[in-house]
Amino acid sequence: MPGVRRVIANNPGPFTYTGTGVYLIGARDVAVIDPGPDDPAHLDALEAAVGDGRVSRIFITHTHSDHCGGARAFAERTGAPIYGFGPHPVRKRELDAPALDEGADYAFAPDEIIADGAVIECNEWRIEAVHTPGHLSNHLCFALPAQKTLFTGDHMMGWATTVVAPPDGDMTAYLESLDLLLSRDDETYLPTHGAPIENPRRFVRAVKAHRLMRDAQILEQLKKGRSRIADMVDAMYADVDPRLHKAAALNVLAHLIRLVGVGRARCGGEPTLSSVYSLKG
Repeated sequence: MPGVRRVIANNPGPFTYTGTGVYLIGARDVAVIDPGPDDPAHLDALEAAVGDGRVSRIFITHTHSDHCGGARAFAERTGAPIYGFGPHPVRKRELDAPALDEGADYAFAPDEIIADGAVIECNEWRIEAVHTPGHLSNHLCFALPAQKTLFTGDHMMGWATTVVAPPDGDMTAYLESLDLLLSRDDETYLPTHGAPIENPRRFVRAVKAHRLMRDAQILEQLKKGRSRIADMVDAMYADVDPRLHKAAALNVLAHLIRLVGVGRARCGGEPTLSSVYSLKG
């Protein structure tokens, strides 16, 4: 769309699709959303795309390295401050991001911390922060209200469903964030991975229906006597690339944490990847 460009990093893969899509907003006063991985050749390409403009702000949707790994290096090249919700949530690393994207960026530290509703503007653009926890608790989307456009990071992707992976990924929060999007009037989503999404509310409704269908599938697996996540993944994701099975297991765990929380499933102790689950009631 007018005033918005995209540079795709050369990091294609099973979690990044064709690569991280970095958005540049504005011509003279340029905002960059998710500068991508720490790859000098990629950062060279970003600088070339900026052209005669000046990068004045760097915005980060969340702290997976394919989104923010190159942020500090790019900030040093351009002199622009980095805006984000905060550092990566510190959790048990054995369960954290290794199955996702290019892993978590534990070193990430924004220069300016922003929260839901924050507004940053200049003569060329006005950007609003929209807090959308679920994929990670520090996930932000960024809105261009004048164009009714939302940059959705990994909250909504244009090629696959978002992985919600405990301990920080939270399925209840993700579903609530979907409801938040349904309350907005955006007309276009621009995700970090995949094509633009038109008629976004219909798309969000379909994603929510898919998540609730996964709940039903997991309950059906429990009815069949499959009480461990590994067995459920083998049955539910038999036709999915095996490289994605670890992420799928974390996704199933996120659903089971929610189902235990609402009283539809149970396990002994805190829900984990190795817990034994059963139907409740």
